[in-house]
Amino acid sequence: MPSAVSELDIAVPDTVPDDLATGPSFADFGLHPQVVEALAGIGYQTPTPIQAATIAPMLAGRDVLGLAQTGTGKTAAFALPILTRLAGERAGRCAPLALVLTPTRELAIQVAEAFGKYAAQLPGFSVLPIYGGAPYPPQLAGLRKGVHVVVGTPGRVMDHMERGSLDLSGLECLVLDEADEMLRMGFAEDVEKVMAATPPTRQVALFSATMPPAIRKIAAEHLNDPADIAIKSRTSTVTTTRQRFWMVNRMHKLDALTRILEVEPYDGMIVFVRTKQATEDLAAKLRTRGFAASAINGDMSQPVREQTIASLRDGRLDILVATDVAARGLDVDRISHVLNYDIPHDTESYVHRIGRTGRAGRSGEAILFVAQRERHMLRSIERTTRQPLEQMALPTVAEVNASRQAKFAKRITEVLRAEDLSAYEALIESYQAEQEVSPVRIAAALARMVHGDAPLLLAEDEEPAQAPRPDRPAAGDTETYRIAIGHTHRVKPGNIVGAITGETGLSGNQIGRIEIHADHSLVDLPAGLSPETLRRLGTARIGSRQLRISRGSHGPRRDARPTPTTRSSKDSRQKKPRHKKAH
Repeated sequence: MPSAVSELDIAVPDTVPDDLATGPSFADFGLHPQVVEALAGIGYQTPTPIQAATIAPMLAGRDVLGLAQTGTGKTAAFALPILTRLAGERAGRCAPLALVLTPTRELAIQVAEAFGKYAAQLPGFSVLPIYGGAPYPPQLAGLRKGVHVVVGTPGRVMDHMERGSLDLSGLECLVLDEADEMLRMGFAEDVEKVMAATPPTRQVALFSATMPPAIRKIAAEHLNDPADIAIKSRTSTVTTTRQRFWMVNRMHKLDALTRILEVEPYDGMIVFVRTKQATEDLAAKLRTRGFAASAINGDMSQPVREQTIASLRDGRLDILVATDVAARGLDVDRISHVLNYDIPHDTESYVHRIGRTGRAGRSGEAILFVAQRERHMLRSIERTTRQPLEQMALPTVAEVNASRQAKFAKRITEVLRAEDLSAYEALIESYQAEQEVSPVRIAAALARMVHGDAPLLLAEDEEPAQAPRPDRPAAGDTETYRIAIGHTHRVKPGNIVGAITGETGLSGNQIGRIEIHADHSLVDLPAGLSPETLRRLGTARIGSRQLRISRGSHGPRRDARPTPTTRSSKDSRQKKPRHKKAH
């Protein structure tokens, strides 16, 4: 039986102090020379704290229990020692030597790509990402050919294990990345089964942003005398970011956002919403209002995602509208603002979101839209971050109009300085002489032509509205779906949540009431799921059985109180999901 966590406890800040700038290099840790060469090629020089604390224990073959949030460099912390240990292995493995479990397909792709970069100088090295929502044949072909490292989501890894296409008998290292997120998404049973299928001699590295009792339990049962590494990043990340909130009704959110964008001085911005469809809808609305905005979500292909991020990085794009999952691992220096258009379901998500700005000692701005019914979450956020959020004053009509006039004048100045206007000057002089119209009036007419039909200035009665009363969710927020799995198939709510989140990128908190019946189950999901998402859900499996999803109905409820047989959507928004079967 593995022992409990050892007494080794390394606590370090999330940024490297100036006096450590000349500290140990990657070469000092005994990493393989070709791995160090690859790191130099991508500009990595000094290890981050999580890397400095993790590489040595992992190279020594020791288990690791790491407390670290996103943005601390933990992928390299486990990837570099794994690559060093595997550097002498032959290519074309029949079974993988290392397996990395991640909660989402986006993170699986990201981790696999990181392995590829770090192994660029290792001939014959191969890594394969396997995740839900992708076709099986390429994954099966890759596994048959043989790989050194597999990076996958728990559901798809379990599928390949049951098919016999993934053999873990020769595994030397197992990494659980963002373990708390995997458990929150309902993958606890799958994680246990995967760990049980690995050799008792394998090395385990578990990384988590939080350490709830469930994570400690896994560590006590499956890790052998692990090095306990704590990277205390939350407080230092939050204190570099100014946090403000605005009380607003759902119907006024877009107008409030527009005013902030018009007046607030920002460089790059991420606007967080809850659903993939909302990213597309809001980005489109912002573009029609003249802002350089684009959506980023789990439905995007990796090349499109990379192109979008590159556009933000080089200034062709100013605003990303994103879901929590899609923004994981995103680190762009230009991000000066994070705006929570939809309030997150939990405080950890809020900390992850605002961690996209205010990094490495830079200052950042975080703005939170809050409805009256969401005030409890505002208080929870303040307790978690240990600092009050400042209630912001939304820009007034006068401030918006002053900003519009200043930008309009700036555009005129830029054209006057940069363009040869002689041909236009001659045309205007001729027009003025023929029509006997003043130059000012001609200029005004031309400005109107350029600006379009939308009024240049706001009317004085268009003052912003706060949220005067509770904001009820719109009737179309969720839809009920029927899946062809129930009690007779021995399904549990966690299996359903795991299958859905693994295929769609939805979080467990976005899944509403679940009712499990004899031969089917009913599940509340966000309204407006795309046909492609529904197609992927329909082919998803729990065990060997497809979900075969279709629209269904919970029907009217006779008792307004939550019963032991269901989980209500309201419950799922107010606390972490605890799915219960319907009898």
